[in-house]
Amino acid sequence: MIDLFVLNPLSVRIFLMADKKKLDTSPYKGVRDFYPEDMYVLNYITSVMRKTAESFGYSEYGASPIEPAELYKAKSGEEIVSEQTYTFTDRGGREVTLRPEMTPTVARMVTAKKRELSFPLRWYSISNMFRYENPQKGRLREHYQLNMDIFGVSGLDAEAEIIETAWQMMKNFGAKDDDFQIRINSRLILDDIFSSIGIKDSEKTVLLKIIDKKDKISSDVFADSIKKIIGNRSNELLNLFEVNQRILDHLGTDNPNVKNLIGLIERLDSFGIKNIQYTPSLVRGFDYYTDIVFEIFDTSPENKRSLFGGGRYDDIFNLFGGDVIPAVGYGMGDVTIRDFLTEHGLMPEYKSNTDLFICQVSPVSTQEISFLASRLRASGINVAIDLSKRKIGDQIKNADKMMIPFIVCVGEEEIKNKIYKIKNLKSGKENALEEKEISNFIKTSGV
Repeated sequence: MIDLFVLNPLSVRIFLMADKKKLDTSPYKGVRDFYPEDMYVLNYITSVMRKTAESFGYSEYGASPIEPAELYKAKSGEEIVSEQTYTFTDRGGREVTLRPEMTPTVARMVTAKKRELSFPLRWYSISNMFRYENPQKGRLREHYQLNMDIFGVSGLDAEAEIIETAWQMMKNFGAKDDDFQIRINSRLILDDIFSSIGIKDSEKTVLLKIIDKKDKISSDVFADSIKKIIGNRSNELLNLFEVNQRILDHLGTDNPNVKNLIGLIERLDSFGIKNIQYTPSLVRGFDYYTDIVFEIFDTSPENKRSLFGGGRYDDIFNLFGGDVIPAVGYGMGDVTIRDFLTEHGLMPEYKSNTDLFICQVSPVSTQEISFLASRLRASGINVAIDLSKRKIGDQIKNADKMMIPFIVCVGEEEIKNKIYKIKNLKSGKENALEEKEISNFIKTSGV
């Protein structure tokens, strides 16, 4: 046994540190580390999101990821907040929550300055969300999410535009129409169906949750679940859900909500959006949706799932005691989109953001190399210099490993003659250039 009293203080600290359990290098369960290759993909995804949103005239906003817990309790209920969110009490005794979604936050922001804002508003954000749930494919405890919303438009123009942005987003990711489907429904049509067969208001909430799971459970389980809620009335309801068109036929084309839905589908069709399917079982989980709801669905047999969705949510502003503000929007997460890009072969190939790597040939000093790099950066290219002082072959291998497309080895001869051999690491081709030619050569290389 080691006698700690005979060791000096430094030795004691080293001994105690060695005796401690090493920290795990894994990230917290359900979240991700973003190494450069991963960050490249995330940046690509968010750049397509941002470019598409702004092409439709949407302005970016942002907010803190911490909100008062009461914001979500008022919207979703205390049980959901306590079980599915990261909620804690801060040092000031305030109960706060890491945001699980953006809609309550943006509704709060709009309400706070509604007299100063110019409607209609077209807003978007790309923010991280947190949910305490079981991590699985397409679902993590933290993700980045695009939120697109239109405020102040009560008619179909808002739904048509917001769904068009979603369709265009998918096209900008490289998807074809048969790669995905836009599923659409109306909460008001479901209300009309319930009323027509005598469903009570107290039964609606539970029924909507079961109907939303229709495509995820067996037909027997679905039927039994409906019967437990409404008894003999279930036969008529189940009959209506057997065929999509049957619900619309039951209500008739004179029904204003049926007219509204058909009008929206026809409007989207006139935009050239053909991959639309009326899906009466589509409910969307959030209780704040008031009419049209929609989802973008992956049609790949290997990844059949909802990618993202949204709808109209006029009533959420009641949380803040203000007037109703018409609102339509959706949230699009990076995790499901990344899975979609992978499944359909649309994932971008990683490219280093460094254009040129300068290898240092002794005895040229790092200072001289740095001066050259600074001048090249000023000409508009990204330049890294070697600081390892390793052999030239090892420096080149390092640049290749980092997937930097061009290298130049700089020694006394290059400094003296001002001629530099720029090598394309992929093709192996070299070009002898003057310093003033390097930037344009790299910019126009197409690499």
